[in-house]
Amino acid sequence: MARITWLGHAAFQIELVDKVVLIDPWIGNPKSPLRLIDVSKVDIVYVTHDHGDHLGEAIEICKTTGATFVATYELGNYVAKRGVKKVIGANIGGSIQVGDVKLRLVQAFHTASKGAPTGVIVEGEGRSIYHAGDTGLFGDMHLIGELYKPDMALIPIGGYYTMGPEEATEAVKLIRPKMVIPMHYGTFPVLVQSPDDFVEKVRERAPGVKVIVLNPGESYEF
Repeated sequence: MARITWLGHAAFQIELVDKVVLIDPWIGNPKSPLRLIDVSKVDIVYVTHDHGDHLGEAIEICKTTGATFVATYELGNYVAKRGVKKVIGANIGGSIQVGDVKLRLVQAFHTASKGAPTGVIVEGEGRSIYHAGDTGLFGDMHLIGELYKPDMALIPIGGYYTMGPEEATEAVKLIRPKMVIPMHYGTFPVLVQSPDDFVEKVRERAPGVKVIVLNPGESYEF
């Protein structure tokens, strides 16, 4: 069983094969129910790119919990120089095995100062979860769907810095996951504040995909 908890913005906690994976752990975001003091057991921290609202408190979390940090090679080097002991630096197209959890790095269309922006496929127990990272729409999302067949997609919908509801709906049509959770909205004034438009568009254009809207701190199991 996989358990996914939204921590606001693009931050998620995924519990899979007895591992706890944090993705883009900006738990200082105004929507997060957690603060650094609340974080104890973490096995893997994955960061899609180095922007502050994604790198977040990753360094502090890894230092206090002993978690393995995974990201692109350049971002991994940056974090290692700041005292994180267990670091795996990989690159787009590669896959990393940490215990029984596999992480596959895939492309994202965005910017970054250290390495390239990425999305990630998290696999374990026969389940596949795609965190798209910060990205615009791109046609090769259909290859992600064909190759990795994600059960769950975590898709940015906020616009301005990433896809908005229109483009995110097209992304869902390309990926064809069983389920989708919208993210990266409502945190800043310039972002879309509600998932309602996205929910309606997916129901109209990709009716076979289940849309799951979480409030920060809520979880979904499958």
